[in-house]
Amino acid sequence: MTTDNDQIRKAITQHYGARAERAGLRDAIPLEAAGASACCDDDCCTPATSDAIPLDAVSYDVCCGDDCCVPAEMTEEERSFIKGLYAQDEVAGLPEGAIEAAAGCGNPTAIAEIRAGETVLDLGSGGGIDCFLAAKQTGREGRVIGVDMTQQMVDLARRNALELGVSNVQFKLGEIEDLPLADATVDVIISNCVVNLSTDKDATLREAFRVLRPGGRLRISDMVWRETRPEGADSVEEWAGCIAGAVPIPDFLSGKRYSIY
Repeated sequence: MTTDNDQIRKAITQHYGARAERAGLRDAIPLEAAGASACCDDDCCTPATSDAIPLDAVSYDVCCGDDCCVPAEMTEEERSFIKGLYAQDEVAGLPEGAIEAAAGCGNPTAIAEIRAGETVLDLGSGGGIDCFLAAKQTGREGRVIGVDMTQQMVDLARRNALELGVSNVQFKLGEIEDLPLADATVDVIISNCVVNLSTDKDATLREAFRVLRPGGRLRISDMVWRETRPEGADSVEEWAGCIAGAVPIPDFLSGKRYSIY
């Protein structure tokens, strides 16, 4: 199956937008927000522009009428996996919405050696979980910036920040391939299972090094292939699921396919 960048980006935005809505809302929401226009039965919705698709493709689990759907709850397995990435005292006190929106595969703040007073950038910040952890390490003298291309995630992260009462964290709507930051303004860049979602990893890494100060650090937790990327792993669902966009380890390390120079 061949997909173009626009299809991939749309699928990723819809997938994580729905995840943000699930994390931030408990009541039924308009179908339009889920990219659908009408309910047809208990296990599918009719998207605004195509045929009926499974509700779980947009993280919705039940139709409740002609104009709304109910967000699916986070499963205990999902919750256990996310919390297992962090020490218990790290996530204690964080807004539940930040935990439920998390879709990471590691804990970049554990390897970033963040120091007090530093400026930290999170590529693909989602509901803000890693930004809030980084903010604890930078202290009030430091600054943390989260960038995400999904408006629902940015909105959720800002609400989570208000709930947490942090003043040194800022969330921006933007693309990691074209960061809304000036040159050489960041000490540390972190990212948690997001670079694989980029359809232009060259641009992502160039932008990362552009905004880093001399001597700055890049610390990424991400999905990679141990060997060769399997043939045919390129559907939009596999892209949104952090499968199709993952880079083979040898290619990532050598820069053979994704040169950063």
